[in-house]
Amino acid sequence: MYKIVKKEVLVPNTVYLKAEAPEIARKAEPGQFVILRVDEVGERFPLSLAGWDKKAGTLEVLFLIMGRSTMKLSALGEGDCIRDIVGPLGRPTEIESYGDTLCVCSTFGVGPMIPLIKALKKKGNKVTSVMEAKDEAFLFWEDRLKSVSDETHVVLGDGSRGEYRRASEFLTKHLKSGNKVDRVFAFGRVFMMMECSQATKPFGVKTIVGLTPIMVDGTGMCGCCRVSVGGETKFTCVDGPEFDGHSVDWGLLVKRKRAYLREEALAFDLWQLDKLRRIAELSELPGRVSVV
Repeated sequence: MYKIVKKEVLVPNTVYLKAEAPEIARKAEPGQFVILRVDEVGERFPLSLAGWDKKAGTLEVLFLIMGRSTMKLSALGEGDCIRDIVGPLGRPTEIESYGDTLCVCSTFGVGPMIPLIKALKKKGNKVTSVMEAKDEAFLFWEDRLKSVSDETHVVLGDGSRGEYRRASEFLTKHLKSGNKVDRVFAFGRVFMMMECSQATKPFGVKTIVGLTPIMVDGTGMCGCCRVSVGGETKFTCVDGPEFDGHSVDWGLLVKRKRAYLREEALAFDLWQLDKLRRIAELSELPGRVSVV
């Protein structure tokens, strides 16, 4: 059992959690992830590490509420416990002294990007960060990103923060203007990472993306997280989660992420019905006031 010591709803549909997990925190590195199981009947699902404290023995995750499991996780509060957390999993980010780096993030990708930027800075890299959000209501942790970056740009989909509406537009303009970029990292929405990879490819700037396909065991045995990179099948859990964005088969990735949308929706609906049933049962107990 892993106790939640801090919880915060950052923006609509996005939740931050800090939990006690000393063994994982001691070994965690940028780019890695954990697999959680909320309760004894819950499914296993991966979340990127948004931070950790080796001395305090805590780890941090940032996630979107997408279906049954993330809804169940978001329903927990400070003091509650997560049934299982396994990790750290995946290959850590290859961090070297590249020179000028661009770090692009959106939604939950802001979380894992911050420890990566800290590590890049320790290696002497100059870091320009680009944060993409739908609008101001979905913008968070801008101050955190600024505190670790040399330069920070915010791109909002409604155009309220300048001429750009997508991070890929900023990348294209930045590179066309002759700015020196030695490496790009992109974490977050699939389409954002795909568009950024397409934007940097004509300029030959290597672009590393963090993939988040469907995953089950996290050890390379089930093959559920397989992706095609450079025409070869890779398992995200053991070969990734980071790959060269210019080599990823994005069309196949999108198809695989959409494969179980109907089943996910059904599972969520059944969970909601089960919650209503339990509320109804409680309301029938002596001294209870009916709430249904």
